[in-house]
Amino acid sequence: MLEQPRPEKVAVVEEVRQRLDQADAAILTEYRGLTVAELAQLRRSLAPVGGDYKVFKNTLVRLAVTGRPEEPISELLEGPTALAFVRGDVAAVAKALRDFARANPALVIKGGLVDGRLLSAPELSSLADLPPRDVLLAQFAGALAAPLRQLAGLLEALPRNLAYGLKALLDQQGGAPAEPADEAPTA
Repeated sequence: MLEQPRPEKVAVVEEVRQRLDQADAAILTEYRGLTVAELAQLRRSLAPVGGDYKVFKNTLVRLAVTGRPEEPISELLEGPTALAFVRGDVAAVAKALRDFARANPALVIKGGLVDGRLLSAPELSSLADLPPRDVLLAQFAGALAAPLRQLAGLLEALPRNLAYGLKALLDQQGGAPAEPADEAPTA
């Protein structure tokens, strides 16, 4: 007879599923060697950029993702693993994790799941190198606006250049032709 899982474990599995459902991405890290104070500092640094860092047992995370779109993260569940659930800008959370790992080499970024795709640690590092989302949007808007401004300038220059050309032609011909006088009809 199979043993019924304890309610606490069932609750943790359900919590992992809910967090993954609500998250835009999940980044997995190894935290071996970090103190409780350093983990608290990491959580504080992730919160403002949309990250929520939590440690779960690997077996419970495996149970939570089995048969689900998040199942590829199972291959990263080796050793002490914590998940950073991302809401919003994945690049900002990846950058915060990378910056924390630079200052605290005990934190190792293993990989992550973004839009259903498993990313390696180097791919997440490349993602972390991207400028923040608002900067990217501003750059995109500027790239779109530049040709439009150029087109507006060209359209504005057309009638002006036509007027200058006509004036030059008239000056070359000796000025504007005289207005013909109204002739009285002959009867």
